[in-house]
Amino acid sequence: MIKLLHLSDIHMGSGFSHGRINPETGLNTRLEDFVSTLGRCIDRAIAEPVDLVLFGGDAFPDATPPPFVQEAFASQFRRLVDAQIPTVLLVGNHDQHAQGTGGASLCIYRTLGVPGFIVGDRLETHLVQTCNGPVQIITLPWLTRSTLLTRPEAEGLSMGEVGQLLIDRLRVALEGEIRKLDPEVPTVLLAHLMVDNARYGAERFLAVGKGFTVPVSLLARPCFDYVALGHVHRHQVLCEQPPVVYPGSIERVDFSEEKEDKGFVLVELTRKQTRFEFCPLPVRAFRTIEVDLSEAEDPQLTLLSALKPAVVQDAVVRLVYQLRSEQLEQIDTPSLHQALNLAHSYTIHPELVSQLARPRLPELGVGRSIDPMEALKTYLANREDLRELEAEMVEVAQWLLLDEQTTGFDLAEAAAGDPEIDSDLETVEDQNTQLRLL
Repeated sequence: MIKLLHLSDIHMGSGFSHGRINPETGLNTRLEDFVSTLGRCIDRAIAEPVDLVLFGGDAFPDATPPPFVQEAFASQFRRLVDAQIPTVLLVGNHDQHAQGTGGASLCIYRTLGVPGFIVGDRLETHLVQTCNGPVQIITLPWLTRSTLLTRPEAEGLSMGEVGQLLIDRLRVALEGEIRKLDPEVPTVLLAHLMVDNARYGAERFLAVGKGFTVPVSLLARPCFDYVALGHVHRHQVLCEQPPVVYPGSIERVDFSEEKEDKGFVLVELTRKQTRFEFCPLPVRAFRTIEVDLSEAEDPQLTLLSALKPAVVQDAVVRLVYQLRSEQLEQIDTPSLHQALNLAHSYTIHPELVSQLARPRLPELGVGRSIDPMEALKTYLANREDLRELEAEMVEVAQWLLLDEQTTGFDLAEAAAGDPEIDSDLETVEDQNTQLRLL
């Protein structure tokens, strides 16, 4: 049995807007969160100890992170070198240059010849010797349609057709690697991609339009004992035999991941009998607090009661509240800031509610059949701003509801050539328009 630790999508250096500067270190507190969480993953790898660490890609937000972010990343992975634990670093879409080639942020580990480190920036099979025997790792980095768009065979094809052509070529290339495998040695496919039956997370927005989906049938092959994936930030198991697993990201990138558990996967790898376990991490909480104040008697009290210390303590908080324009003066903003001081960081988003969006009057009843005049009178009784026009509007409404056949009076015909009637009709039409708008 070979023990693996599978983690992915570190994105170290992301989410600075959700943090603040630590005056003692000069670093953004969200960077410190990411370093601390990665440290917990490395702690577990050393404590087990595992025989091999597999990283599924997306070390940073882009291919050229600032030196202090690279240093923070390297300081944690250096601990694996000291513990003599082999490590495979796969190149993800965020590790690549804009053209979709190379992995500048990770290739430095190969250039420097870091002992025990393998950088997977191409489709290739690596035979890794561990303390408990050999393991075959096929690395499959992020692929984009741009690799084919400039080729003659892609001329005139739609994006969907180019994606299918790329999958066809991937199938052939992957088959070539599979035929080289030793069937007696445990095998892992380490890939950074979007599988067709996976559930999206933040990566839908982080990599929109840049890639394509791969059918799970291409990956769930009996020759693989474990398929270690990266790219999707939500932990999920796409197939049980063989296990096809996204560990998810190790930290929350933004509020789209508010309700997702974060962690890594421990794997006991054997030929045909692999077992695995998801290990949650205690990461920074993201909390959205939504409060509708539009019908509240005391908006300030209602708002403050929602900001309980247990809810906001040390969390990244997004406060969203809806209120009417006349309630604006009832909100004491300094008190809100004081109540949110317990949060790690916070933003406040007030939203004005349109009068037209207010709930229907209960007297009218949803789905209830009601006389039009009764409905109008009920409506006007609840509109203080229309009191002066109430009598005139009721009179006009009654006139509009007169049945044409009963009166035998065709308004359009009667108005033809009669300036006085024509003028009256214009007035009625204007008032009718106002009624419809109300």
